[in-house]
Amino acid sequence: MTTDVAGFIVDLLAQLADDLHSAMMRASRLAYAILDGALIPIDRLADQKPYYLGKDHRHGVNVQVLADPAGRLVWASPALPGSTHDLTAARAAGLIDALTTANAPSPP
Repeated sequence: MTTDVAGFIVDLLAQLADDLHSAMMRASRLAYAILDGALIPIDRLADQKPYYLGKDHRHGVNVQVLADPAGRLVWASPALPGSTHDLTAARAAGLIDALTTANAPSPP
């Protein structure tokens, strides 16, 4: 998969999902929301180090996904280099502050 294809997929997911404000309104009405980081594999790049995730031994982009209890997409973050830690990526997208402000419940 090339970077362009990965970018296209992430952009498509982002278009299908709510914007952050709408997602937080929806998350606050759920029994709980699920936040998870996903590594979308990509081909190597010339400047490959930021995109390499040593834990998975592959290159990719990090996307944070917020889902409802049934696993349906509520929100997807912009893609960041794969070496970005999930918590750092969620903070960079403003997701942690938004979830806290919205009083979104966490899983039991």
